[in-house]
Formats: sequence, structure tokens, C-alpha cells
Amino acid sequence: MDWDKLKTFHAAAQAGSLTKAAEMLGLSQSAVSRQIAALEDSLGVTLFHRHARGLIPTEPGNVLYEAAHEIAAKAAVAESRVHDTRDDPSGILKVTAPTALGAIWLAPRLTEFHDDFPNIHIRLMLDDHELDLAGLEAEVGIRPWPSTQNDLVQRKLLSVNQHLYASHDYLEKNGAPKTPADLDDHPIIHYGPPHMAPIPGMDWAAKVGREDGQEPRPAVIEVNTIYGVAKCVQAGMGIAALPDYVARENPTIDRVMPELDGPQFDVFFVYPSELRGSRRIAAFRDFLIAQTRKWES
Repeated sequence: MDWDKLKTFHAAAQAGSLTKAAEMLGLSQSAVSRQIAALEDSLGVTLFHRHARGLIPTEPGNVLYEAAHEIAAKAAVAESRVHDTRDDPSGILKVTAPTALGAIWLAPRLTEFHDDFPNIHIRLMLDDHELDLAGLEAEVGIRPWPSTQNDLVQRKLLSVNQHLYASHDYLEKNGAPKTPADLDDHPIIHYGPPHMAPIPGMDWAAKVGREDGQEPRPAVIEVNTIYGVAKCVQAGMGIAALPDYVARENPTIDRVMPELDGPQFDVFFVYPSELRGSRRIAAFRDFLIAQTRKWES
């Protein structure tokens, strides 16, 4: 089978749509469609059910996807190892992180990494859900949760506290709560739905100060990313629980009831065991360890 067509099929099966596959591959949607149609013609089978919501692999499509996924992962590992045969760390390093952690904490620090390692080109992929590191969708993950996969190597980077935050404008207009019970008189911004949060305990602002059995405080708004919650706080919509890395370097918001601590969580540096010894990954790991030490000091 033609590898280009197989790679296009694999991207479409992963993305679930022609449009997203085209973006991943840097091709036009029509080119992706033509390559998949040509692959179907050559195999004599239909690989996708096409409907308004996207692409669903057929039974033959699922069989081919499993094989293509394994080939793509091996090709990605081979490419990564080739990059690491050079004397100086160089090449593309695919990094995934949750949206808020990646955009607010990590991204501003990458200028310094680029100055130290100009030949390593970071491809930063922000997503609040896990990308498949074992399948080399990314080579490095920075995650506010521990890995449960045996074929991944992980190292704790830092521990993060959560606190309550509100904007300067909101506090000037409405005053600050003095006790947890006072939160009943303020609009609370929630991560929602809470069970989908990438960090455990993100709904603690709805429960703190309430007795067992009491209903959580209702939300003035629910947002399904921590970054979105932070933007609502910044806009003066109400009070929210946020990880300190989201708020600490934001001069427009203040901590509310600073003595009140929320649940703590750990952030991990994760990568596939197949890439143990990668010079690019080691350089990035050591850089992040140094950055977290500065941040915690």
C-alpha cells in the first residue's frame, strides 16, 4: 500500500473528520478525500461511514487503522531516534500540555529554552485530554495527573496549590468574602462538568464552607477549560477556584481569603519508555526542572 495514502487514512481515522485530518497533514480537504477514495478503490472496501458529524471507520477500516497506527508509531520512534544521533540536540520535539498550563505557565518560558537550544523546535499541542504518548502523537506530555500506563516514564515536576480568585474590578464593586459561608452571596464560576476536569477537586469552591449533605453552590457560569474559567474571572464575572500557576502571574486578579487552601495536585513530565535516552527530551526535562525550582522558590 502507498504510505502517503495510508498516512492520510490514519490521520482521518484519528481526527474523525476530513477537515481536521487536512489541518494535521497540511493538505487541502479535497486532497485528503481523494487519497482516501483511492485507497478504498485499491483495496476494494469502504473504510469509513461518512455522515454529517464526521467519519466513522467501518469494520475493515478499524482493522486497517490498527495496523496503520502501529506503523505510524514505529515511524515516529525511528524519526525521533534519528534526530538524537546528532551531536547537538536538534529537530522537532512534540510537546502536549493542558490548555491553561501550556498557554499560561509553559509557553512564556519557551523563549529561554529556544535561546539555550536553538536547534530544537518545539511543537506545542494544547489539549485538556490526553494525547497518545505511547503511539507517539506527542513525544512529551506535561500533565497535572499521574500516568497509569506502564510503557511511559514519568517524573514529578512540581506541586501546585489551588486558591480562590477574583478580579480587582469585581472586588472593588462587590467586596471580598471574609469566610467560606460568605461565598453564598457571590457568583461562583465553575469548571463544568466537574467530573470532566483534568485536575481533581476543581469544584471545591462550590462546596467549601457547606455542611455535609448540602447542595453545592450553583454556578453563575460553567466553562469546560481552566483557561476559560480564568478569563471569566478576569472579566469580573465572579469568584473561582484556580491553580496558582494560572493566577500567580496575572496582575488583574487577586487571591480571595488567602488563608483558605484548596486541594493540591502534582504536575508530571511524561514520555514513552522507547525514547529513554533522547537528547532532546533530556534537554527539555532538565530545563523544566530548573524552571519549576525557580517558580517554587
